[in-house]
Amino acid sequence: MRRDLGDGIELDDAKERIDRDEVHRFISEESYWAAGRARETQDNLIDEAARVVGLYDGDRQIGFCRAASDGTSFVYLADVYVLDDYRGRGLGEALVRAMVEEGPLAHLRWMLHTTDMHPLYRKVGFGEPGVKLMERQAL
Repeated sequence: MRRDLGDGIELDDAKERIDRDEVHRFISEESYWAAGRARETQDNLIDEAARVVGLYDGDRQIGFCRAASDGTSFVYLADVYVLDDYRGRGLGEALVRAMVEEGPLAHLRWMLHTTDMHPLYRKVGFGEPGVKLMERQAL
């Protein structure tokens, strides 16, 4: 999938196009959810992802998300971001819609964790945070 969003902005789900240096920089230095994540870990998460979608301004990586899945019943949406300079233009919604509503995983149950972007995810069908989700922190 490769889609032109106008003004030189493009969505693409090709893993080989991901700027791994930039994704690692953002995730490890700017994200609240994975600060300090090792480059090897980030590369492995991309390699093993069921799908990735990148957001680009020309050749520059300006956004990213990945999906982990068992391929049969559920998908976990992770590492969603858009660079600050590009926020407020609907690009995050386009990125998430491309991941969740299109492609081979669209028919499955989707899950995610977020502390701050509930309005965005409601736009693509995620419900209110529930009481059933239990989480065991990594050791």
